[in-house]
Amino acid sequence: MIYSFGKAFFIFITIPLFADKMLIPMDLVQTDHLKAYGVAYHALQIGENVEWLLNYRGGSFLMNYDARIEKDCALNGVLWEVVPASNVLAIYQTIEENNMETILLEKAPRIAVYIPENFEPWDDAVTLALEYAKIPYDQVWDEDVLGGKLMKYDWLHLHHEDFTGQYGKFYNSYRNQDWYKEEVRINEEMASILGFTKVSKMKLAVALVIKDYVNKGGFIFSMCSACDTYEIGLAALNTDICHEVFDGDPYDRNANNNLDFSQCFAFENFQLILDPLIYEHSTIDVTREASLRGPRTYFSLFDFSAKFDPVPCMLVQNHTALVKEFLGQCTGFRRNTIKSSVLVLGEVSGTEEVKYLHGNYGMGTLTYLGGHDPEDYQHFVQDPPTELKYYKNSPGYRLILNNVLFPAARKKELKT
Repeated sequence: MIYSFGKAFFIFITIPLFADKMLIPMDLVQTDHLKAYGVAYHALQIGENVEWLLNYRGGSFLMNYDARIEKDCALNGVLWEVVPASNVLAIYQTIEENNMETILLEKAPRIAVYIPENFEPWDDAVTLALEYAKIPYDQVWDEDVLGGKLMKYDWLHLHHEDFTGQYGKFYNSYRNQDWYKEEVRINEEMASILGFTKVSKMKLAVALVIKDYVNKGGFIFSMCSACDTYEIGLAALNTDICHEVFDGDPYDRNANNNLDFSQCFAFENFQLILDPLIYEHSTIDVTREASLRGPRTYFSLFDFSAKFDPVPCMLVQNHTALVKEFLGQCTGFRRNTIKSSVLVLGEVSGTEEVKYLHGNYGMGTLTYLGGHDPEDYQHFVQDPPTELKYYKNSPGYRLILNNVLFPAARKKELKT
């Protein structure tokens, strides 16, 4: 517009308050929830900010319209909507008036997965999810961790590792299998190379470096046996819990009385199961009870305030509040072994099982999800891989990918 006041002319250019946006809905209309996370990650990679709309249509993503992102959606079968500038304000008003919040994601997190060299991607649900969503990650193993490489990464996933040096306590059932012998050989060889007399001592050293990584601001996400064996390894800092079939020397018969729970992130007051012929590690896990309940069981996600509790709210974003149960070496966590400082995110209602939890340590955080594979109720060793193209809308796998994007949030949003 041009206004004339005597001899002076003033030009006012009207700029719209909002430009067109792209919305990736994450409610039931979404065609591929899992790849939608990959699209959001790729947007961050090319320098676009992404707004995570907590509790709005299942935790949708909103970003500036960009033809590259639109193409990414189209190529990956992800449903998107172009939101005209005139409608953007209405979305923000809806969020302001309800239990919803806008979280700004600013930078694609650098991701590492703690996995051995001989792993296959289908051995672990997190690597399956990352590869399906086309989110890049690096592998790290014991020598990388002990060599100080963790500080290059924002987020670390602990593969279903046994941090106690007992090889998953598979001794009774699988000790004569080639894959078991190979696992023992690889770990013993690595321990020797790194100067440790036993695998359990090497795994403890790795666990302590990871603990320091979290203390200094790292984010860790664990599933299956990496949840409980990591904590057991920390608690057994000053005692030997490995039977001689694992490391060649006797264990401490008084080990349960010598555990130091102050070393643990999430658990306390648990008892170890020291018999090498019994598959279970400790009383943290609830696999036996969960097995009796069967595959028709569901666990429920807690409903958090998006405005006052954004961190747990991010971690439970989903298009359903009920998720199918799935078993693992550590299926879930016994409620009375969880420290009071830890936040429960999901549970099997009416039971002692906590399925999903989150805690803080120093400047970083930890999140544990029990079970092995959200779309394979009872995964056995050497079972075929889960084909995620058949589970594009898996609510269990969404929990994994919530954790992948979590560190991308503006740092002030992560303070709880």
